Amino acid sequence: MECNRIGRRTVRLRRAPSVVSHACVGGKMERNGPLSAHFDELDDDPFFAQKTWELGESELQRRAVGHALEKGSLSAKDLDFLFAGDLLNQCIGSSFGLRDFGVPYFGIYGACSTMGEGLALGAMLIDGGFATLVGAVTSSHFCTAERQYRAPIPYGSQRTPTAQWTATAAGCCILGAQGQGPYVTHAVCGRMVDLGITDATNMGAAMAPAAIDTLEALFEDTHTRPQDYDLIITGDLGELGHKAVSELMERDGYDMRNYTDCGLLLYDRAGQDMHAGGSGAGCSAAVLNGYLLRGFREGRLHRIVFAPTGALLSPTSTFQGGSIPSICHAVVLSDRKEGA
Repeated sequence: MECNRIGRRTVRLRRAPSVVSHACVGGKMERNGPLSAHFDELDDDPFFAQKTWELGESELQRRAVGHALEKGSLSAKDLDFLFAGDLLNQCIGSSFGLRDFGVPYFGIYGACSTMGEGLALGAMLIDGGFATLVGAVTSSHFCTAERQYRAPIPYGSQRTPTAQWTATAAGCCILGAQGQGPYVTHAVCGRMVDLGITDATNMGAAMAPAAIDTLEALFEDTHTRPQDYDLIITGDLGELGHKAVSELMERDGYDMRNYTDCGLLLYDRAGQDMHAGGSGAGCSAAVLNGYLLRGFREGRLHRIVFAPTGALLSPTSTFQGGSIPSICHAVVLSDRKEGA
């Protein structure tokens, strides 16, 4: 049997599933950011016409999937599987938001790496012949994340300089066995990396080691360098995490001049007072399904590495003084079927 693995960590997708459709939805802060023109819908109501913030996040996911289906001239019954997750306990943002679509559903949790995880799993299902059309969707919401992970917003707690702003956004990407691209050609499953960081207000420091571990595995397994891609983009490390990845990978001999982070792109950090940048599962999902995939359609991008990162903590682990294990899942997107 022919093996589709390259090295220890990287999967080569020989049939190279195509991005068939994509969409992203955001809130008020995303409307005021530099990427606002790349959203399919922006709503200033943080409740998204629902009774609670949590139901509002579910509505974000529902709208993102709806837009992606409509743009692809598809209906929910065309999807073989749907991968979805969010940052809420038991992923209720996804399950409550998507229950009415009636699609076979895989609930996944990769924190802010969820979009990368969903794309990798969906692409492998299609490449293996187990599906024809698969959707991957994730979200985050500033108010729900603050209530769950830190302090209720009315408490008015002070944000540290290392803190990042959780995006109120959702992104959906539909992959298919047929399509005009861009194509998912490779995927790297992340390993859990934990260097003992315990500061839950400094996610960049906690997640940067995982990004380095995954990116270096990809480059080593595929015998490529950062310069073989138009763009290397992580999410969502923010200013401090991005700096750490750049410096440490350059120390290891990688030229990272074409590297950036979704958390640095979604907002005007100074003008919107975003401290270290954006974060949340919806941040990288929105940047990918808006700005980046549109870049392929417009011919600005031809081959990129999309490597979202996630912090696998919970409020309980933080309160008990636990460290923050992190992970980074990466996919290579290209305008040609490299793996064929």
